[in-house]
Amino acid sequence: MRAATLEFLARHRRERLAPIADRLVASIQLENPAYALDVVTSADLRHSCVTNVDRILELLAEAVSSGVRPRHSDHDPAYDAARATGRRRAEQGMPLDHVLRSFRMGGRHVWEDLIEWGADLLDAGELRDIGTQLWEVVDVTSAEVASSYHAHERAVVRADEQQRAELWEGLLGGRARDPRFAHGAAMSLDLAVDGDLLVVAAAHLDRWLADDQLAPHATAWVERTEGVVGLVALRDDDPAEALAALRGLVARVRTPIGVSSVAHGLVGVPEGLREATLALRAQGRRPGLAPFDDRVPEALLLSAPEMAALLVDRWLRPVLALPGPEARALVDTLEAWVAAGGSTTATASAVHCHRNTVINRLRRITEVTGRAFTEARPPVELDLALRAHRMGMAHPPG
Repeated sequence: MRAATLEFLARHRRERLAPIADRLVASIQLENPAYALDVVTSADLRHSCVTNVDRILELLAEAVSSGVRPRHSDHDPAYDAARATGRRRAEQGMPLDHVLRSFRMGGRHVWEDLIEWGADLLDAGELRDIGTQLWEVVDVTSAEVASSYHAHERAVVRADEQQRAELWEGLLGGRARDPRFAHGAAMSLDLAVDGDLLVVAAAHLDRWLADDQLAPHATAWVERTEGVVGLVALRDDDPAEALAALRGLVARVRTPIGVSSVAHGLVGVPEGLREATLALRAQGRRPGLAPFDDRVPEALLLSAPEMAALLVDRWLRPVLALPGPEARALVDTLEAWVAAGGSTTATASAVHCHRNTVINRLRRITEVTGRAFTEARPPVELDLALRAHRMGMAHPPG
């Protein structure tokens, strides 16, 4: 490249920067409607045009001089103006398409000005080379604008997610006792501070599907390390409608879901979470809805695991020590016998065998445990022991 051409580019940058920036500001305000909404002030826009046109002319001169097409670098200060513009427009909420359109307009204005002032000084080959390098500079600079814009968006999303996570942890941890926190949480989650709720717990759950199934109930969901937690606002004093919707959800997703008794306001959410979690643990891996009110015995056992294991030891350990097929048959019979309230006839129907077989199995259980099982109502301790066994709460052997 001739020395005269390089001198022209340096002089053009010194003398034509302000006029190009002024024309660009006027064009953007006229042709790009988004900039007419006063989101970006005239002073802000002019500063952006001046700094970015200056950088483009600088990068153009370097590219023409070296013959190397410009490439961006994360730490290259030559793109500081582009990065600042992208970040600033993202903060202002200006759509990225409009920002990039303005940069293309800037490239056009620079090119037109170069032709106007350099046509008599530069030959056709030099103009073609300058034009090629100019649009390379504009493309790379625009990419820096977009990258900075998206980086700010991601930072905002992360900040929102962090704030929302802190809000949820505060809510689940009992901070709703503070009225100011409770009202802030209610506004963020779009729930009533004092409204009745059901708290839902599941290991995995499609929140969009849950919202669809539970509509028109207001809901809020959060994914935690332990699983998904949801709040379902009741539309009246009776939770039956919401529970029916949750059963419909279980039918669609085929997963276990625990649900609390009615929690009165956001202040009741921590206790509701405890109930829903206990109900979910009681349900185990079997798909189904587990209302806490139907799982109170299991919740008591889960809250006292040593006592649960002791009940299994005292009532079932000798039976469980028998060979596998015999142990399973005897435990199945005991569960049916307890569910039937001690009726051997009803038990026989439940386990699909003759009544005499049930009686023989009960005698066998008496023989190995030393405890008599009669037509009287089954002991509560045996019922609890069987529930604890189903949840795997026995002490390990030895």
